[in-house]
Amino acid sequence: MSFQILSLDQGTTSSRAILFDESGAIKGISQKELSLFYPHKGWVEQDARDIVEDTLNCGREVALKGNNIKTIGITNQRETTIVWNKDTGEPVYNAIVWQDRRTAETCKRLKAEGHEKLITEKTGLIIDPYFSATKIAWILDNVDGAREEAEKGILLFGTVDCFLLWHLTDGREHATDITNASRTLLYNIQNCEWDEDLLKLFNIPKTMLPKVKINTAHFGETYKIIDGETLPITGMAGDQQSALVGQACFEKGMVKSTYGTGCFALINTGKDIPSSENGLVTTIAYDIGQGPKYAVEGSIFVAGAAIQWLRDNLGLFGEAPESETLALSVEDSNEVMFVPAFTGLGAPYWDPGAKAAILNLTRETTKAHISRAALEAQAYQTYDLIHAMQQDTGLDIKAIRADGGLVANSFMCQTLADFVQAQIDIPEISESTALGAAYLAGLGAGLYKDEKDIADRWKLEKSFVPQISKENVEKGLRQWHDAVGRVRSK
Repeated sequence: MSFQILSLDQGTTSSRAILFDESGAIKGISQKELSLFYPHKGWVEQDARDIVEDTLNCGREVALKGNNIKTIGITNQRETTIVWNKDTGEPVYNAIVWQDRRTAETCKRLKAEGHEKLITEKTGLIIDPYFSATKIAWILDNVDGAREEAEKGILLFGTVDCFLLWHLTDGREHATDITNASRTLLYNIQNCEWDEDLLKLFNIPKTMLPKVKINTAHFGETYKIIDGETLPITGMAGDQQSALVGQACFEKGMVKSTYGTGCFALINTGKDIPSSENGLVTTIAYDIGQGPKYAVEGSIFVAGAAIQWLRDNLGLFGEAPESETLALSVEDSNEVMFVPAFTGLGAPYWDPGAKAAILNLTRETTKAHISRAALEAQAYQTYDLIHAMQQDTGLDIKAIRADGGLVANSFMCQTLADFVQAQIDIPEISESTALGAAYLAGLGAGLYKDEKDIADRWKLEKSFVPQISKENVEKGLRQWHDAVGRVRSK
């Protein structure tokens, strides 16, 4: 008898539930937008209670369309930090979102004190407000009584997956998976343990931390999705690693790039743990029971969010897809450059003080030129990541499996192929993040056999190949790097 898997996909701008059948086909979707709050300059927060309530409601709604749902997979926005009371489940402060930059000065001080080399050796990451550790420390040091309660063992920390699991299981399970753990600045990716030296450096009590499991573990059971029925939770991964699985990038050298709120590119490096010399980070890709596989990752903080900004803040168009129509209405961007550094620059620059800018404006500049420049920026940003990736790994990247909301924009995909000078492959099922969580849950529940069983289900919808001259590529990249240099804070 055929089966279905429920994927809970909690993202930065929305909470979603997607129902997949055994072949990976979508049988139902429910989605609710999630509010972001900006209480101070550079601060980004969410209501952690809304995260749980919205995700549960989406799960319940889509489960009503289900038939023989066997298990649940969870995937989530990574690094977003929640601290809560273990007795009540109530967060002591809003969720601090991965985009938040409030701890930039703390990170600057830690770098100046010479801690980055040790941290990078242990975690594969760099010191940046993006990751969870300085966020946890900020909550403990700035919320009345939080540090005292943490020292007494009353408070728990978790990324979004962990907080969802805790509530799905009524507090019975305080656990995370190995990929989310690897994004906290507290987890040693060499020996796969919480690191005592790092806990001491960031002054975080170990009692706050969840148990770490592989991606295909039994994470617990919940009765909160279907009335009168208990469902196991057998798969969990951070969103970008989940997309790597959903895109079936199981071979060393395979690359996926996801274009959602931000853009995140990962290259599978197998059991190798390369150290980046070019502004990228090393992270755990997944562990499905044969030991961890690793990846080199580049993180762009603003991708689709730039298009949202043009829509919501400038009112250049009413719906995001109109950006493509505008972009195609002009021959080029008239040399307009859009650097979307709204929350600083991520990889490979790691400049939290950088500011967004639209450059080279003239009297003839129109909203079409600006829209086109915003879409071209995704290609330029991705070029920076892929170029650094090739330098770090020595691997030649000929093709990229791309997904996320922005890949519906064919102009963006073609521009990506042009400037990265690689084939861009779009899968039939673009919901790679949620699909990866479903596949992991299926593996964890014994519904799928192995990586090959999943890889055989991946199907190509369309490809984009480079179409512009090398001279035009080089000209565009020169203009881009000049524009980036003009917005840098250092």
